[in-house]
Amino acid sequence: MKTLVIITHPNIENSQWNKAWLEALQKQGDFTIHQLYKEYPDENIDVAKEQQLIEAHDRVIFQYPLYWYSTPSLLKKWFDTVLQYGWAYGPDGSKTAGKEIGVAISTYGTEASYQHTGSNRFTLEEILRPMEALAQFISANYLPHFALNDTSTVTDERLAQSSKDYIHHLQTVKPVLVTQ
Repeated sequence: MKTLVIITHPNIENSQWNKAWLEALQKQGDFTIHQLYKEYPDENIDVAKEQQLIEAHDRVIFQYPLYWYSTPSLLKKWFDTVLQYGWAYGPDGSKTAGKEIGVAISTYGTEASYQHTGSNRFTLEEILRPMEALAQFISANYLPHFALNDTSTVTDERLAQSSKDYIHHLQTVKPVLVTQ
């Protein structure tokens, strides 16, 4: 299975977690890594190029830090421009049908804060529901997310374990819902 990891972090060089995940991916060699902010610092997205990347892969993982309960702005723009009517959805829009879509997300909040009784009042599954809806809308299969919470507590051991867990997740994750 060919996997494309679309990394959307506006300042990845200063990110301990997303940078560690990127470095772990680079050591694997069996993932295509695509960094949106490096590719499009001016935010002018090459739609044809992005669509070709999607078409060439079976699985797409969107890796990003949680920003205000959503994606970084460039990823939202990517969705708006790349997933076009007639290409990803609509009568002739079948290019994403059957592909697998997943999310790898880092959060500042603790795992406990992403519970109904926690400070965020919603679970990550609930917060990520728009990503699941997106996958459904474009006839893709949604994968369980990978999350790292409480990114404020950084140790070398935790970085290494998180990177190892991330790679294992990408190699073993299966869709939660298969679209017809």
